[in-house]
Amino acid sequence: MVFERPKRPGTSSSQPNPTGYPGSGGNRNRGGGSNSDSNGDKPSPWLEHPLDPNPNPIPEASFVEYLRWMRSPDSEYKDPTKVQILQMAEERANYRDRLTTLTNRTKLIAGEGNTFQARCLWRIRVGGHRGPESILLPAFDALGMPYIPASTLRGVARAQAIRELIKQEGLSWKRAEETISRQYFGYLDSKKSDERSGKVIFLDAYPLPQQSGNGGGLTVDMANNIWSWDAAGQDLLYSPNPNPFYSLNEATFLIGLRSTRNGDDENLSKVKQWLSKGLQAGIGSQVNTGYGSLVRAGQKAQDDEFFSLEFTLEGQLIHGRQKFTQWNWNDRRHEWQMRGNPDAEVRPVAFKSMLRYWFRSFALGVLPGREVQQLEGQLFGSITPKPMQGWVTVRIADGKLVKREARPTRQGKNDSCGEQFGQLILACSSEAPLNKRQSIEQLFKHLTWMMFHLGGVGQGARRPCYSRRNRERAPWWRGATLIPEIEHGFWSLPDGVQRFQQLFRQRLQVFYKALGQIADRPLNPRQLLNTGQVRQDCWKESVDTNCRIVVCAGNEDFDKPYALSILHGNDFKVRNKLGQVDYDPNLCGTTKGKIVKPSPVWIANLGDYQVATVFGANQNPRKEYLNVLKQKANEYNQIFPLT
Repeated sequence: MVFERPKRPGTSSSQPNPTGYPGSGGNRNRGGGSNSDSNGDKPSPWLEHPLDPNPNPIPEASFVEYLRWMRSPDSEYKDPTKVQILQMAEERANYRDRLTTLTNRTKLIAGEGNTFQARCLWRIRVGGHRGPESILLPAFDALGMPYIPASTLRGVARAQAIRELIKQEGLSWKRAEETISRQYFGYLDSKKSDERSGKVIFLDAYPLPQQSGNGGGLTVDMANNIWSWDAAGQDLLYSPNPNPFYSLNEATFLIGLRSTRNGDDENLSKVKQWLSKGLQAGIGSQVNTGYGSLVRAGQKAQDDEFFSLEFTLEGQLIHGRQKFTQWNWNDRRHEWQMRGNPDAEVRPVAFKSMLRYWFRSFALGVLPGREVQQLEGQLFGSITPKPMQGWVTVRIADGKLVKREARPTRQGKNDSCGEQFGQLILACSSEAPLNKRQSIEQLFKHLTWMMFHLGGVGQGARRPCYSRRNRERAPWWRGATLIPEIEHGFWSLPDGVQRFQQLFRQRLQVFYKALGQIADRPLNPRQLLNTGQVRQDCWKESVDTNCRIVVCAGNEDFDKPYALSILHGNDFKVRNKLGQVDYDPNLCGTTKGKIVKPSPVWIANLGDYQVATVFGANQNPRKEYLNVLKQKANEYNQIFPLT
């Protein structure tokens, strides 16, 4: 028997229903997956199969059951329906009974006193592989339950033991590995039978159902690798590419291990200590961005922290994924569009990405691109050209949403702007070389200072928070202002533009000095590099000879601080393809259609004055913007270049 190939969802979009009204052609997606062959239906996340056109997995089914029914990969709506189906699996999951059984089994096998709980400080993603549609799947057991494999735990404890032995006795990694393996974890090349097998048995670790939600903490997250180096390591490519994937959020795992017949309590206790320290240092992927750090119950996080700072973010907030809400039919574009709801979350990823951006921008002004790529990988971690854990980890403590962003309705016009709060924590990883730690700390301390005084973080990072409530349509607030919540001389701001210029240059010179020490070569920030040709529509986001950073003060206009009001003034607007007056994309950037161009101008509002960073400032319209900014300002000083 041969089944007729089913009609793929989404193929009807070019022939919408005559009314153009969403959903009038059928009942698909009602309750999560009913089907209809009517043209003009909403795109469906389900693969239409004649034997089961309306799949409805039970809550106890793992996510694998959902992936079985995932829509055809060549659907034009494949990306938004992927988001929809991942969210279905997350929200419907109920693994409580199964995880209860599994964690009880761990207790019985390990025995009394041989288990402990480890709480994940934020998210974790361990092991796994690339699934359908490049979905990054974490480790799941044979029945689809999220877990940390025993082999991973063994590797964590073993690596921690090797590092400690190297530190204590100055051995090579190979020599320390052999010593540790013979005594605790098993050494296959040994001629002694009692050294070939390990002294400790590790058990798979599962999330506790009582503390981790119905799905054991299984939660959709989003990665967006906006910047990447080209193959030659010479140039940077800009391409926003949001990719949803599964992780476990704030899960608490039950860890179980016991002695073998060759082991004893002393060996077991030693291995437990190594495992605890290794888990706290972070396991799995994304460990430089707050992922994968686990702390034993009853203990506090203790890492190699060297810098912390409380902060407030006002305006457009830091978002994770876009939660699926509904499909809308777009008459103008003649297509279905997913209506998403941004999930505001104080994410260490956002801070690490911004620190990385400013590090790269400043380093490119004094070092060749390939060398910057190598240093960037060492400091922040990388996958290409070779995988490496970074020297610095970024964490957020006490992150919370203080105020939601204003509602995008008329009722939301009087809402206040969004607000988030948290504590930024920077720490050295186990990979950081001891002889460079002081330089690393100096570099990141001053890099963080510059990040706070050049822009914000999150979606609106390039503009300070400003009101748009004098308009008829939402959004009512734009931009993001990042505020350090600390009373310390290092963070005190001078009252005037002249003194801020001096302070900024001091901070920048310390940064360059630390960068030179890490790069093992002297740097002269007064001899800048030219990283590429600048044209009206082309520039490099590097603080090089073509970049200008200025501090200025002037009159506000339209509820916008001086530097922003000049940027958005009518003098710099142009006519778009439709003949309408609009912002100049070569000054303000654009996100129209598939064309995404970031603005070459960053503005930070520091209260009495603003700091404007302009890339490609030797060509118009950026050059003219700086001229007008200077002419109309009450105060104006150039911060960069230093001469």
